[in-house]
Amino acid sequence: MNIRSAPRALAAATALLALGGVAACSPDGADADPQRVDVVAAFYPLQFLAERIGGDAVAVSNLAKPGAEPHDLELNPRQVGQVSEAELVVYLKGFQPNVDEAVDQNAADRAFDVATVQPLLTAAAGGHEHEGEAGHAEEPGGGLDPHLWLDPTRLATVGDQLAERLGRADPERATDYTARARALRGELEKLDAEFAAGLKTCQRREIVVSHTAFGYLTERYQLEQVGITGLTPDTEPSPQRLAEVAAEAREHRATTIFFETLVSPKVAETIAAEVGAKTAVLDPIEGLSTDSGGDYLSVMRTNLQTLRTALSCS
Repeated sequence: MNIRSAPRALAAATALLALGGVAACSPDGADADPQRVDVVAAFYPLQFLAERIGGDAVAVSNLAKPGAEPHDLELNPRQVGQVSEAELVVYLKGFQPNVDEAVDQNAADRAFDVATVQPLLTAAAGGHEHEGEAGHAEEPGGGLDPHLWLDPTRLATVGDQLAERLGRADPERATDYTARARALRGELEKLDAEFAAGLKTCQRREIVVSHTAFGYLTERYQLEQVGITGLTPDTEPSPQRLAEVAAEAREHRATTIFFETLVSPKVAETIAAEVGAKTAVLDPIEGLSTDSGGDYLSVMRTNLQTLRTALSCS
């Protein structure tokens, strides 16, 4: 047994005991390979990072399946086994409570919490306030905003730290991880420059979104978001909140109300019909849809084109 396999064997035994004899499973799509680092990613953007930085030296599994909304992810015994066996678990504490619990119980010594890389923004960041107002009575907010990947420069910094963590788990290939993180940083900085240029000159700078997921994007590119609901997309907005958002949309002559790929568009459609606007998808990239052939970079570029159209950017 090689040195890296020893912790995995111990973790596997622990997982079997914890699950009452349910066999723990290797990451999806990969048999346990002692030559590859087993990485479990809690949801898609972290999977994207791990795959791009790890390359063929890692076997990455994603706990959140394509098409599923990841906030309220429930883990089955097999997935708890994946967490227990992993050599590195990449997650964002506070975003998925059931993942937090599984990590605390089974992988606390092998986990990388990306929320620790840079201070998270508050939920109110990037939001809309009238001058002299302290915010509307029912403005969704409170707590910290986990959607840090919507700022490509923040995601690049997480990638740098992930390379360092992979290098600790697999010292022989540490320089490879660092090189791939550097290359990915270049791609993300190019994407950031495209957003900055593409959103520099626009007729409007307010976006009305189905849930308050876009604070990092709006703060980075000097936009303002008006969220119909707060940080969790399945929260039902009150009639008062719907009326407030409709008033905001009319005031700023919003032509588009945005909804998401993984949640129902009904509330966005209701407001759009009331104010005479159309609807369009603005993807927070919490996960990929089942029919998506793209990745983080392509979905972000689609978001940029959608924003340029909706905000009449030149």
